[in-house]
Amino acid sequence: MAGRSSLPEGSLFLGFDSSTQSLKATVLNNELIIVASEIVNFDSELPHYKTEDGVYRDPADDGHIFSPTIMWIEAFELLLEKLKPKINFSKVVAISGSGQQHGSVYWKKGSHTVLSSLDPSKSLLSQLKDAFSTMDSPIWMDSSTTKQCREIENAVGGALELSKLTGSRAYERFTGPQIRKIYQTAPNVYEDTERISLVSSFMASILVGNYASIDETDGAGMNLMDINQRTWSKAVLEATAPGLEEKLGKLAPAYAVAGRIAPYFVERLQFDSNCLVIQWSGDNPNSLAGLTLNTPGDLAISLGTSDTVFGITAEAKPSLEGHVFPNPVEPDGYMVMLCYKNGSLTREDVRNRCAEKSWDVFNSYLDKTPPLNGGKLGFYYKDHEILPPLPVGFHRYIVENLNDATSDNPVVCEVEEFDPPSEVRAIVEGQLLSMRGHAERFGMPYPPKRIIATGGASSNERILNSISQIFGCHVFTVERPDSASLGAALRAAHGWLCNEQGSFVPISCMYQGNLEKTSLGAKLAAAAATGEDAAGNELLDKYTVLMRKRMEIERRLVEKIGRV
Repeated sequence: MAGRSSLPEGSLFLGFDSSTQSLKATVLNNELIIVASEIVNFDSELPHYKTEDGVYRDPADDGHIFSPTIMWIEAFELLLEKLKPKINFSKVVAISGSGQQHGSVYWKKGSHTVLSSLDPSKSLLSQLKDAFSTMDSPIWMDSSTTKQCREIENAVGGALELSKLTGSRAYERFTGPQIRKIYQTAPNVYEDTERISLVSSFMASILVGNYASIDETDGAGMNLMDINQRTWSKAVLEATAPGLEEKLGKLAPAYAVAGRIAPYFVERLQFDSNCLVIQWSGDNPNSLAGLTLNTPGDLAISLGTSDTVFGITAEAKPSLEGHVFPNPVEPDGYMVMLCYKNGSLTREDVRNRCAEKSWDVFNSYLDKTPPLNGGKLGFYYKDHEILPPLPVGFHRYIVENLNDATSDNPVVCEVEEFDPPSEVRAIVEGQLLSMRGHAERFGMPYPPKRIIATGGASSNERILNSISQIFGCHVFTVERPDSASLGAALRAAHGWLCNEQGSFVPISCMYQGNLEKTSLGAKLAAAAATGEDAAGNELLDKYTVLMRKRMEIERRLVEKIGRV
């Protein structure tokens, strides 16, 4: 079935991405070409919330990081207003979205009545501002639930058992431990909550005027769902909080219809009453869709507020590290992922300290420092890190005889500081060496067939060159670095098509043989060394030595000061 004839002529597909620092929209036409996009930045456009990087950090509770729930509602209204002059809402036949994973929203008792009877003459904010049992939404950056993580793991027979059951061991940012913390520390809030949404299902709920289901892919980021059965795990629910299943509602596949758009949006913004809202999902699963990642052996690296590495696999093999989620666009498959908390904000911190707060200076330092950085290895944790589980801190080492080809065990010494250019290269190479080391350990393919890079920093050619040198493969990029909202728009089209056909159809049927004519095609951005390139292969071998040395140092740091 050729893709272009599958979608109705003149139709539009709208994808949102509710991320940590902003809310974005991407609009695709029936030929899967981007026709409009828009963004609302929380800090600069909604300054009255006084967020920093879209979040609040609690000075009294180490690692407690959250966002104001109603800020997302106000941003959504503002984004729709900004989109209004750009597209005809009545032509939008389906909407889907992406939400930062793990974040949660707590609807208070009685709120469903408000949600299902919104008055189109009034703003969403004025009607929903009192609809929540807590105004604070815990988000993925939070690391204040270590106690709850251990309790949940112990209740089901240990960390590995929980991972086999849910796809991941207990992680502080995951929604189950966050819910348990609220149940334990604010029982009145938990008691007053009638529905718990993820960021993804929260936004979908507003669009349909009803509580939308949590989708199975984003649901896997909660430590609550049986990864094989794709239903809530009774054992983990009981270990988390009483009466939880009722507050979570049912799960749904990512391609399913959440409902038709609410009358509020039909009357206020002239959406068509038949416009479908397809289940929203998490940002990383949407990026997987937007990058058309459908070949085992391909990897994606997303360089955003968090850095993630992900790929696809036919079977789930959970371990004590990384995550397994259902594949959002292939019902029988899985996606595997590694997540780092110290991504773009930590790169920006080094830029501000060492490169005159300028990306141009940052890049000039990358140009003037050689690959391998003279053996300088840096570990930079502006926030408590997820992988490895290390606390805030900075650690610098020099691997001394890296260029001695006869040395299998280079000498390492710890140092206080690097010069600014070396610090800049150390943050970039350090993050990428960690990704490669953990990806190999997790069983992701090495070398990958190719890497598709996305996220804000994927527009930086020097970082892309470092990826190809360290991983030893070609690096591709897509037309737009915001692959999550693009993936959401593509998933809107896919969900519409599945609904039209009456059953699941492969997402690739929409663009098979036509990818380069859409906005989805990937282009080669950094070529790896070929077999004949002796210098390039020698560099890769040295990066392999450096990566192993880094993993060794990391293991010692975790043994000494780790947060496990």
